[in-house]
Amino acid sequence: MTDRRHPTRRRVLTAAAGAAAAGSLRGSLSAARAAPDIESHGLSAFGDLAYPPDFPHFRYVDPGAPKGGAFSQIGPDRLYNQNFLTFNSLNSFILKGDAAQGMQLTFATLMVPSGDEPDAMYGLAAAKVRRSADGLTYEFFLRPEAKFHDGTRLTAQDVAFSLDILKQKGHPLISQSLRDFLGAEADGDGAVVVTFAPKRARDVPLFVAGLPIFSRAYYAQKPFDQSTLDVPLGSGAYKVGRFEAGRYIEYDRVKDWWGADLPVSRGQNNFDTQRFEYYRDRDVGFEGFTAQNYLFREEFTSRTWKTRYGFPAVKDGRVKLDTIADDTPSGAQGWFINTRRPKFADPRLREALGDAFDFEWTNKTIMYGCYDRTVSVFQNSNMMAEGKPGAAELTLLEPFRGRVADEVFGAPYVPPASDGSGNDRAPLRKAVELLQAAGCTIDNGKRVLPNGEPITIEFLLDEPTFEPHHLALIKNLGILGIAANIRLVDPVQYRARLDDFDFDITTDRLSFSATPGDSLRSFFSAQAAALKGSNNLAGIADPVVDALIEAAIAADTRPALVAACRALDRVFRAGRYWIPQWYKPNHWIAYWDVFGRPPAQPRYFRGIPDTWWYDSAKAAKIKRSG
Repeated sequence: MTDRRHPTRRRVLTAAAGAAAAGSLRGSLSAARAAPDIESHGLSAFGDLAYPPDFPHFRYVDPGAPKGGAFSQIGPDRLYNQNFLTFNSLNSFILKGDAAQGMQLTFATLMVPSGDEPDAMYGLAAAKVRRSADGLTYEFFLRPEAKFHDGTRLTAQDVAFSLDILKQKGHPLISQSLRDFLGAEADGDGAVVVTFAPKRARDVPLFVAGLPIFSRAYYAQKPFDQSTLDVPLGSGAYKVGRFEAGRYIEYDRVKDWWGADLPVSRGQNNFDTQRFEYYRDRDVGFEGFTAQNYLFREEFTSRTWKTRYGFPAVKDGRVKLDTIADDTPSGAQGWFINTRRPKFADPRLREALGDAFDFEWTNKTIMYGCYDRTVSVFQNSNMMAEGKPGAAELTLLEPFRGRVADEVFGAPYVPPASDGSGNDRAPLRKAVELLQAAGCTIDNGKRVLPNGEPITIEFLLDEPTFEPHHLALIKNLGILGIAANIRLVDPVQYRARLDDFDFDITTDRLSFSATPGDSLRSFFSAQAAALKGSNNLAGIADPVVDALIEAAIAADTRPALVAACRALDRVFRAGRYWIPQWYKPNHWIAYWDVFGRPPAQPRYFRGIPDTWWYDSAKAAKIKRSG
């Protein structure tokens, strides 16, 4: 499984309110200039930066990496409305349509993240940033050389337009994350002033600095919020090249790109072409790799990794296999239970569903023992709750004693483990006890709700790979008297049903950064539960969860953030909103041996293809041997 998607409390700046908003922003600008300012070449959540202002390049790149060649893959992740299995749009920042993967490559941002720091960002289109002492006003100073692909200058007006249009018409995940963004105003062509609400989320300035910059002139002629296959005007290191909707898309490197020699870009963007391939079936996609139809593959299926990488090109060395560490939070992968549906209202019933999942047998029999059990939404990080709450956690949790389950003040909930035989009845006996306590009895061989309605469950899927894992769970649910089935739909329908929360239970992976902030609202808040297209698949609407989210967002030190996330984890796990699945703290990668790579790997992202390059000598050798 891979990452999914990335809504507004305060009013959006509209054309009708433009004059008043502009006056307010000018007042904020004057106030910011009157107060002591803090000027920097970068940003981070807690103000710490590993690189000095004059750093030449990131440590994990080879600044002398050659340019040229091609990189091709099946995309490993998706952003906003992007789809793993197909695409019908090149607009990746709205809710409508299924966008092509990689569209973010075509747009520059104010700043870009460092791969060896948890949340630091350094200047791309913005050379530096000046922020007010109260942290509510940021002024980004643009590089005069920044240009769009048609040669026109990228100005502060373009930045202001982009931020405002994304809040008004962007994907709900963007607009929600911009709830504390009040507006942006150009100060001439070279500087843009961004203002935020008091008590803003800690990471909103970072989110703003990483958003795409659009051409105001381009969108004066075209609607922003429409799904389209028109190639947009960008300003990034790549622009859209050849594509065939639903089959492949290529991005061509901009040879005279204005940002190529900046410290944040050196040693990166090395391929002349980046190509994303689309396959509706994982097995067919694997065969495409063995036939060299694409060059790089991250493997997500344990059966394939363990049994199918003995083909000739692997044996003779033309294809290389590697396992690289993943030190980032693994997040929450599991079956998410849609609590908007009344039949799932009782947490005892939800816990019983989880007890029916025999992870140990599934891992041994279906997944070759490759995985560990996920138990926390912050798995593989120090934000995961363990043992009894510490003092800092108790300070946050005590006000809610009596409003949360008593277990929150003890060791956090962990799903039961079976003996791995496939015949361990102990977890199922516990499930029966829970169902009986919830008033879910057996009537004519069927498990029914207290109102007499039979309990039925539909698992929503968009690809058949995970059917065996579901079937093992469905078998055990049948033993409990619960009728369950799989509903396999096409990718477009799947995306629409998730956006509308039209499902009983579905599988997903929700991932967080090493410094989670405002994004927690999208995953767990009551507001997100009612917002179409949000990440809150389970429909969590709990005031205690909301309060702990705000505590995490307001944390002014990393230890305070860790304590808030651990407290949130305890309450989430006590709610039984999901059936947790599995994770592994590494990446399985396979690639045709035509690439060079730096010796160092960035800690906080994969670095592929960002820091790799095409090695023509290796490619020639493979061509001769093939």
